[in-house]
Amino acid sequence: MCGICGCGGGEARIGSVFGGGRGRVAPRPDASAPHAWRPARTTNSDGADSAGRAPAPARTDVGTAPALAASACLAHPRVDTAAEAPSPAQLLRIERDILGKNDRIAAANRAWLAARGIFALNLMSSPGSGKTSLLVRTLETLAGRIAAAVIEGDQQTEFDAERIRATGVPALQINTGKGCHLDADMVARALPRLPLAGGGLLLIENVGNLVCPAAFDLGETHKVVILSVTEGEDKPLKYPDMFAAADLMLLNKTDLLPYLRFDVERALDYARRVNPKLQVILTSATQGEGMDAWLDWIERGLAAARAAAPAATASPCA
Repeated sequence: MCGICGCGGGEARIGSVFGGGRGRVAPRPDASAPHAWRPARTTNSDGADSAGRAPAPARTDVGTAPALAASACLAHPRVDTAAEAPSPAQLLRIERDILGKNDRIAAANRAWLAARGIFALNLMSSPGSGKTSLLVRTLETLAGRIAAAVIEGDQQTEFDAERIRATGVPALQINTGKGCHLDADMVARALPRLPLAGGGLLLIENVGNLVCPAAFDLGETHKVVILSVTEGEDKPLKYPDMFAAADLMLLNKTDLLPYLRFDVERALDYARRVNPKLQVILTSATQGEGMDAWLDWIERGLAAARAAAPAATASPCA
């Protein structure tokens, strides 16, 4: 996990793979399971918690170092005020170590996927953009035509993975705990557990977040950013790293345009100011607008991945 942006370290849990039979849904996780959400401890009037333990000394974590342009994660470092704050040079060295390690693992993932002709997409967006609904419609439409598998990233629950499994496509859930993004090591550990067919499609639904996922290469073929019309036209300028890193933007929920003050042309202009090469498809997961163009883009990418595939290699985790 990212030790710079403050998201939890060592908390990621990679679940089992379910799915492969249409209509099969894995049971919802037990609330008592280790990955279930846990409320904060309650306290009594004397400050002790519900178990009778005395309160710990107060501690506040704040960011004191300036944000460094090299990484979006550095915009919110976690620094214990009881200790001396690290210097910007120290933070930059830590960042390089973390991202350097991640990039090496991502390169191994990419080589492993490319050797098998697997077309891998890293889907990124803010929460509520319609990523999962778009995935479900995509997989339902491709059923019987393309072998696919999905990695789902969320802080908690398997709700989205259940929706994917109901389409008959195998899905593996990664719960990141306090983590705000997936990283290459999580994907490397997940790949051997998935029934990935050579020449198939791997869809990675990243944790909902327009900041940190942009900085972490997973070994994907392309990054795809989903922007919904309910979020406002200004998001590409407010979160430029995300749109600069993407190869394709899906402007989603276009069926809601008649009910919103959303300027499509302005949104596209802002996105292309950040990334002039960004491809754009307007989509509606509920009404089907743009789905043909989106599926055609996927199928062209699959054909290119299959054509470029060399002989098989070992697992990236070997």
